[in-house]
Amino acid sequence: MRLMMILFSMIGTALAGSGIVLVLTLGYGTLWPIVGAAAVGAALALPVSWLVARQIG
Repeated sequence: MRLMMILFSMIGTALAGSGIVLVLTLGYGTLWPIVGAAAVGAALALPVSWLVARQIG
Protein backbone atom coordinates (compact mmCIF):
# COMPACT_ATOMS: atom_id res chain seq x y z
CA MET A 1 0.00 0.00 0.00
CA ARG A 2 2.84 2.38 0.80
CA LEU A 3 4.54 1.69 -2.54
CA MET A 4 1.26 2.26 -4.35
CA MET A 5 0.81 5.68 -2.74
CA ILE A 6 4.35 6.70 -3.63
CA LEU A 7 3.81 5.57 -7.19
CA PHE A 8 0.42 7.30 -7.31
CA SER A 9 2.01 10.64 -6.51
CA MET A 10 4.27 10.31 -9.54
CA ILE A 11 1.92 8.52 -11.95
CA GLY A 12 -1.01 10.78 -11.07
CA THR A 13 1.00 13.88 -11.77
CA ALA A 14 2.18 12.50 -15.10
CA LEU A 15 -1.26 11.38 -16.27
CA ALA A 16 -3.02 14.55 -15.13
CA GLY A 17 -0.35 16.69 -16.78
CA SER A 18 -0.60 14.70 -20.00
CA GLY A 19 -4.36 15.11 -20.00
CA ILE A 20 -4.06 18.87 -19.50
CA VAL A 21 -1.54 19.14 -22.34
CA LEU A 22 -3.88 17.13 -24.58
CA VAL A 23 -6.86 19.34 -23.76
CA LEU A 24 -4.88 22.52 -24.36
CA THR A 25 -3.52 21.16 -27.63
CA LEU A 26 -7.05 20.45 -28.81
CA GLY A 27 -7.90 24.10 -28.20
CA TYR A 28 -10.02 23.87 -25.05
CA GLY A 29 -8.54 26.56 -22.86
CA THR A 30 -11.38 27.11 -20.42
CA LEU A 31 -11.52 25.97 -16.81
CA TRP A 32 -13.79 22.92 -16.94
CA PRO A 33 -12.05 20.94 -19.68
CA ILE A 34 -8.73 21.45 -17.87
CA VAL A 35 -10.18 20.39 -14.51
CA GLY A 36 -11.89 17.42 -16.15
CA ALA A 37 -8.68 16.26 -17.79
CA ALA A 38 -6.82 16.51 -14.50
CA ALA A 39 -9.56 14.56 -12.71
CA VAL A 40 -9.58 11.82 -15.35
CA GLY A 41 -5.80 11.56 -15.14
CA ALA A 42 -5.93 11.26 -11.36
CA ALA A 43 -8.70 8.67 -11.55
CA LEU A 44 -6.77 6.59 -14.08
CA ALA A 45 -3.65 6.78 -11.93
CA LEU A 46 -5.17 4.72 -9.12
CA PRO A 47 -5.49 1.42 -11.00
CA VAL A 48 -2.27 2.04 -12.91
CA SER A 49 -0.28 2.62 -9.72
CA TRP A 50 -1.87 -0.46 -8.15
CA LEU A 51 -0.84 -2.59 -11.13
CA VAL A 52 2.69 -1.21 -11.16
CA ALA A 53 3.09 -1.71 -7.40
CA ARG A 54 1.82 -5.29 -7.75
CA GLN A 55 4.34 -5.98 -10.50
CA ILE A 56 7.20 -4.51 -8.47
CA GLY A 57 6.22 -6.20 -5.21
